[in-house]
Formats: sequence, C-alpha cells, structure tokens
Amino acid sequence: MKNIKLTFLGTGSAIPTPERNHTSILAQTLNESILIDCGEGTQVQFRKANISPHKLTKILITHWHGDHILGLPGLMQTLALSDYKKTLEIYGPKGSKEFMQSINILLGHHKIAYKLIEINSGKVFEDENILIGASQMSHGIPSLAYYISLKDKLRLDKNKLKKLKVPNSPILKQLLKGKNIKLNKKTINANQVTYKEKGKKVSFILDTLMNNNAIKIAKDSDLLITESSFLENSEKGAKLAKDYKHLTAKQAGTIAKKSKSKKLILTHISQRYHHDAQSLKEEAKSIFKNTEIAKELETLII
Repeated sequence: MKNIKLTFLGTGSAIPTPERNHTSILAQTLNESILIDCGEGTQVQFRKANISPHKLTKILITHWHGDHILGLPGLMQTLALSDYKKTLEIYGPKGSKEFMQSINILLGHHKIAYKLIEINSGKVFEDENILIGASQMSHGIPSLAYYISLKDKLRLDKNKLKKLKVPNSPILKQLLKGKNIKLNKKTINANQVTYKEKGKKVSFILDTLMNNNAIKIAKDSDLLITESSFLENSEKGAKLAKDYKHLTAKQAGTIAKKSKSKKLILTHISQRYHHDAQSLKEEAKSIFKNTEIAKELETLII
C-alpha cells in the first residue's frame, strides 16, 4: 500500500450519540495497522466497518481520559479470546504503564502479548517505510499528538528502463538504492531511470488547548485530523474551551493554516452540536477553506 488508509471508527466526544461513537481512528499502511485511541465500543466499530482487529500492530494513546481508552480492555480481551498471535505495541504518554497494569487486572487470564512504550516527544517509531512522531499537548494530564508519515520512495521509470534496454534483473535493486550500474560497458546513472515518489503525512491532534506544539507537529500535513469541541463564536464557547482545555473550530482552522496543512478534518464532535456540526465546519472554514467534518465509519485514502 503506497498510501495511508484511514477509517474513522469513532468521531464523538465525551458522551456518544446514536450517530457518533467515542473517539478512535484506524490508520493502515503496507505493513502496519495502527489504532489512534480506543474509545468505548471500538471493537464493535471494527465489526461494523468489516475490518479485522487481528491485523492491529500498534495502538497510539493520546491521553488516558475515559472517552479515549475505555474500549481498550474489551478490544484486548476479544483479541485474546480469538487467538491474536502478534505482540501488540502500545504507545502512550507518561503514566501509561500504571494504567495498563489496571487493565491487566480487569483482563484476568484473557491476555495477549503486548509491549508498552511511554513517550515524551519526538520519534516514536521508524522503519524503511514509515515514521511516527509525537509531541506533548496541553490538556491537564500527560497528552500527546501524533503524526504518521510515509517516507519518500525512489521508483523506477519503466519507460526509461525499456528505452535503455535495462533487463528485469537484480541490478534494478541497485538503481532503487540510488546506485549507478554498468550495463554492456555503459554506465547508467540511477537518476536517469528513477524518480522520487513523495511520501504522505497525517497528523492527529486530540484534546488540547491551543499551543505551538500543535502547529509544529502538523507542519506540512497532507491531512490534519483534529478535535473541535467548541464554537469560539458561540456564547461562552471560547471560555468553555479554555476551561476544559479543548480546541475551538476556529483554533483548529488556525492550526491547519499556520502548519500549511493541505486538508483539515474535524472530529471529537460534542453532543451539543449533534444537530449542528455544520456550524463547526463553517467556523473552521472561515480560517481554512479545505475543511470537512469526520463521518462515522468513513474511509479515506491519503
């Protein structure tokens, strides 16, 4: 998979509605299936989306508030009962080990192998295909935002290979490494027959006050997904956002604009906007035009 496939398993806030489950987003790449937060009911959402949780490789926890993690014990129990074979990697902010110890008590003997990594900020994971990074947010407890980037890849230009009569052989691997080759006593430079396929970046900002780290982590995102808990222009909206340490739709649009993101999707939609989510979209669009509202069980390819 040369792209990031996203599925919005939950797009609601602290209190779910019939239309919006608690927060959870699945990001799938070539070798990874990564869950960002695991609100209550996430395992049911997997079934509704017709996606097997057995493919999960990683879970990124933004923070340990109930609406973002209460689906984790149930999901892990289901994996244990259905013979999950992998070692699940779970990443989260400071204090995650203590929370996971409590979950282990709940699970009893229904356990899977997992590896817990507490994150401060910076690089979370890297291999030849992807890079995951994190940055601290401001939500009253240890909190993180994340990004997932597909790395730039060198690709072969088949037409140029054909023109130069380069055979389909192991020498192609050398070209893909950027190395020149000798063919029939003639040097073929890698840059003659390759091109760079630019990677993709998706950033996830959930539950935080407005802060500079949010702009930095979202820099140059192809897609920015961020919470939008309040309308700044509504009565008491800005005050409530500050008091409860959340973003307004206007602030979400500001982050997208200042970070030079290409597209913004608003999620973590409060029940107070159950019938008026469009107002959140319009407020964000007043700052950043390419804005949409997350739809439950929607799938996007980035």
